[in-house]
Amino acid sequence: MDKKREVGRVAIRTIWMLTREYGQLAGAGGVKDVARQLAVALAGWPGRQVSVVMPRYGFIDPHSLGFLPLADPLFPERELEYEVDLDYAHVERREKVRVWTARIDRVTLYLLEADRFAEKTAVYTYTAADEAVNPDYQAGQGHIDYFAMNILLQKGALDLMLLLGACPDIIHCHDGHTAVLPAMIRENSGLRHFFRGTGTVVTIHNAGKGYHQEVADLSFAHASTGLPWKVIMQNRLADCFDPLLAAAPYAVMNTVSEQYARELQETDDDRLTGWLGHTLQDLGVKLAGVTNGIDPAEFDPADAGKSGIDAPFNLLADGALSGKRACKETLLRELAGNQMVDGVVPIGSLDFTPDLPLFTFIGRLNEQKGVGVLLAALRGLLTDKKNNPAFQFLLLGSGGYDEERDLAVLAEKDENRGRVCILKGFNPALANRIYAAGDFFLIPSRYEPCGLTDFIAQLFGNLPIVHHVGGLVKVLDGETGFSYTRHTAAALSEAMQRATVLYRDHPARIREMQRQAVKRIGEKYTWQRVMKQYLQLYKEAAAQVASSVRELTV
Repeated sequence: MDKKREVGRVAIRTIWMLTREYGQLAGAGGVKDVARQLAVALAGWPGRQVSVVMPRYGFIDPHSLGFLPLADPLFPERELEYEVDLDYAHVERREKVRVWTARIDRVTLYLLEADRFAEKTAVYTYTAADEAVNPDYQAGQGHIDYFAMNILLQKGALDLMLLLGACPDIIHCHDGHTAVLPAMIRENSGLRHFFRGTGTVVTIHNAGKGYHQEVADLSFAHASTGLPWKVIMQNRLADCFDPLLAAAPYAVMNTVSEQYARELQETDDDRLTGWLGHTLQDLGVKLAGVTNGIDPAEFDPADAGKSGIDAPFNLLADGALSGKRACKETLLRELAGNQMVDGVVPIGSLDFTPDLPLFTFIGRLNEQKGVGVLLAALRGLLTDKKNNPAFQFLLLGSGGYDEERDLAVLAEKDENRGRVCILKGFNPALANRIYAAGDFFLIPSRYEPCGLTDFIAQLFGNLPIVHHVGGLVKVLDGETGFSYTRHTAAALSEAMQRATVLYRDHPARIREMQRQAVKRIGEKYTWQRVMKQYLQLYKEAAAQVASSVRELTV
């Protein structure tokens, strides 16, 4: 039987996912949306079982969310509690784990309870509250025990599967935080026998430097993972043990858009990853690209109860979009009054001028997101005496100290009063109100593996203006938004000016672009469509495992 026919005949019935983020339970970026929406889409098919394992962080209250302690399968009257080996170099040690479980949207969720997880008040970084307790834990910096957290999650999940007798068809690992697992189940004695029929898929949501979850202490990597020294030494990148590199011989690997996969393995932009993509290519690993999907129903402006916006509207049916106009006017009135908005104190203000185009930005404030380019473009446009483009700018986000300071300075200048407003922090309900109020959504990212904010903005009639890179190439210039190719302030400024002219002189064209954007998402990017591409990856991974087992038994 040829390979294509063999893959096509594979049935995928049981899937376990490992992730550090999931929906509203815990999140810091797009991983939370991808993990949950993909899991829910997969679980919607009859006969398919989907389970998700993640940490029970200190900010998660399992009881209030409907979770219950998991019973021990051998002693049902007891709660399941077990110990996970987590050695340090030259120190043999274990950590206790308990499990909370709930079934939500047909997905079985497991929260691993451990002291290491429970002491964390944010997913990846320390908070101001942490710093107040221990000055060594500086707010905004990553957890010092990040690698131990990742290994505890992976080992804890594998031990849970062993205890439950669950040998899934596929284990799907999200990002470098869970990418050591494919090596562990093939190299560690006991695991490789129990999981001999289980395929693995690793999705790289972001391959940028700092996102690999690499560790420089090779002795600690060896002790904590239990992997043979040869595996540790063979999977170094810049002298660090790299989980994504370690997964390569054992898993089917993909990233979250076709364009990002090409950039990692076919262009010099891979230098932004430390050359991970080219190293994988040298090993014969071809990254698949699967562009993330979205569930439009979760961001439906016609359902004000779900979206939390001020007035409902339907982009495909309402030609006047009076509801969107009402959302804009309501938010502008609040910002003109310089009052707290949804718990966030504004820096600067916006005049009540709803006829002016409103440019918006929601996201992390760092170099990857192009905040430096954004600042330079805004400074230029706001002081352009010749063209004097009339617009307003509203931002919701937080991030680096320098970025936050520079944006605040811009908003507080006397000449920018009424034109620039910065909302420092994040609030999901407020984010939706900004999506609904805005006319244009700025995404000047240096690189962007996929991007979900462009989808969300489009669903709310907020046309994206994007750097034509990575997953942002799905925004079609002049059709579903605006794009520019050079990562410069001048290029971004030119795109913003084009949008302003179209807004002022051709409002009917803006309406058509808004409709086309929503229509295209429905035709190409719902999870029901994207899920099929992941099922193909699952089948490839399962077929690889089946082929390996046959070779061993011949």
